[in-house]
Amino acid sequence: MANSKQARKRARQAEGRRVLKASQRAMVRTYVKRVIKAINGGDHATAMAEFQKAQPVIDRIADKDVLSKKKAARLKSRLNARIKALAA
Repeated sequence: MANSKQARKRARQAEGRRVLKASQRAMVRTYVKRVIKAINGGDHATAMAEFQKAQPVIDRIADKDVLSKKKAARLKSRLNARIKALAA
């Protein structure tokens, strides 16, 4: 347990940040699941539409350092590759 006033404040801040970031990560996962569901359904148009919705969300969360920029890029790249494979 934090003993100094400063340490108690930092613990409060860290907890608030943890809760916020957990919520944002969950939101990204939801968007990704929608894209994957559309891909598994075999509908290219729906998958592309869901991917277009997910892309800015992933970028925004990466800008806030909830996801690393490289992980966000890798995630988008892999989803896009699966959508392209669906079209072929």
